[in-house]
Amino acid sequence: MSAKKIPYKMYLSEEEMPKTWLNLKAFMPDQHDPFLNPATGKPCTAEELEAVFCTECVEQELNSTDREIEIPADIRNFYKTFRPSPLVRAYFLEEMLKTPAQIYYKFEGNNTSGSHKLNSAAAQAYYAKKQGLTSVTTETGAGQWGTALAMACAFYGLDLKVFMVKTSYEQKPYRKEVMKTYGADVVASPSDTTEAGRKILSEFPGTGGSLGCAIAEAVETAVKTQNCRYVLGSVLDHVLLHQTVIGQESKIALDKYGVQPDVVIGCAGGGSNFGGLIAPFMAEKLQGKNNIDFIGVEPASCPSMSRGKYAYDFCDSAKITPLAKMYTLGCGFMPSPDHAGGLRYHGMSPVVSKLYHDGYMRVRAVKQTEVFAAAEKFARCEGILPAPESSHAIKVAMDEAIKCRETGEKKVILFGLTGTGYFDLAAYKSFNEGTMKDYIPTEEDLARGFASLPRL
Repeated sequence: MSAKKIPYKMYLSEEEMPKTWLNLKAFMPDQHDPFLNPATGKPCTAEELEAVFCTECVEQELNSTDREIEIPADIRNFYKTFRPSPLVRAYFLEEMLKTPAQIYYKFEGNNTSGSHKLNSAAAQAYYAKKQGLTSVTTETGAGQWGTALAMACAFYGLDLKVFMVKTSYEQKPYRKEVMKTYGADVVASPSDTTEAGRKILSEFPGTGGSLGCAIAEAVETAVKTQNCRYVLGSVLDHVLLHQTVIGQESKIALDKYGVQPDVVIGCAGGGSNFGGLIAPFMAEKLQGKNNIDFIGVEPASCPSMSRGKYAYDFCDSAKITPLAKMYTLGCGFMPSPDHAGGLRYHGMSPVVSKLYHDGYMRVRAVKQTEVFAAAEKFARCEGILPAPESSHAIKVAMDEAIKCRETGEKKVILFGLTGTGYFDLAAYKSFNEGTMKDYIPTEEDLARGFASLPRL
C-alpha cells in the first residue's frame, strides 16, 4: 500500500481519459452463446441484426477477439463535456461505519442526465448519425437512459422517440420533461400506439409496464419507421463495451496511489454499468492476476440472477427480439412497481450472466426499504443524494464494510455510484413517510415468468 496521501476526490486529466473501450469478451476463456433468430433457431447474422441496430454497433456486438476498440475522436470530445468523472474516497462513510475498510466510489452523476448512461448514448447517437439515420427509438426505465439519449440526439441532430415504463412515467414526471426539453417524444409504455403495446395491455390490463414491454414497442417502431434504428441502454455487449470507461478511469486513478480493490460492487439491472465498472479488474482476474471479489446487486423484487434461470429468452415482453442466453425470470415476468426503475428488467447481460454462471462473481438481492435506509445514511455523510439503483450497491458496500469492522480486515472496497436521485424524490418521500413496501415475487410469480421461456 502506498504511503502517498489519498485525496477525497481523484480527478484524471483529459489526456488521461481512455482512448479505447475494453472488450471484456476477448479476455473470457469461454464466450457466451450467440443470439438466436427465433424464427430459425440459428445464430443471428450481422445482416439480421443490422435491420434493428446501427451497423457499427452490430460490429462491436459480434467482436469477441479485439481486446481494445478505439473510441472515435468525436466521441472522446463529447465525453470531455462530462468526463473524466471523479473517483471518491468515502472518508466520511468510513468514519460513520467505524470500519477499517477503505471505501471508494466512482461517481457518474456529474452530468445533466444524472447517470452513467451518457457513456453509451453518446456513442450510439454518433454511430447513428454517421450511418446517415435521421431518427432512433429506445426504451427507458427510471428515465436516466432516455434523458442521456435525448441529450446525445440533440447534440448530433437526431429525432428520438422514447417509450418510458409507465410506472416511472408516472413516478418521475420531471425526468420526462427533461427528455422533452432536449427534443424527445416520450410515450408511456405499454401504449396503444403499437401492436406490441396493445397486446400487452390486453394480457395485463392496468399494468405499470416493464423494460421488456418498452423494448418491444421501441423495436417495433424502429423497424416500421424509415431511416430509423433502435438503440438500447443496457444488456447488449456493445453497450457494456461503451461503459468500460467507468472501470478504466477507476483503475487508472487507483493505480496512481498503489491501491488494489479487494471487493468491487455494482448494481445490476441489465448489467452494462456493472460490467463496465468491473471490466479492467475482471480482465486481470481472468488472466490470473488478481482474486477480487465481484458482487452484482439486484433488487429482491426482480432477482434475475439470484432466482432466475440460465436459459435462452427474448429480450422483450412481446417476443419480437432475438433470443439471448442469459439469466432470466422469463420475458413474461411482470416486475412489481418498486422505485428502482432502471433495475426492473427480467434478464441480464449475456456477458455478466456468463461470468456469474462460470463462478467469477457473486450476486446479492436486497429489499428496497433496506436500500433506501442505506441511501439516507450515505446522503447524510457523503453529501450526494444517490439514485435508487446506485443505492443497491451502497447497501452492499456498507454491509461489506461492517463485516470488516467485525473481523478487523482492512479490505479495499470499490463501488459504482451510477447516478443521482434528484428525480426520485417521490421514492424518498415514500420511504420518509413509511409507506414504502418491499416486493418479493412468489414462487407462483416466478413460475408464470418461466412458463414464457421459449422451447428450443
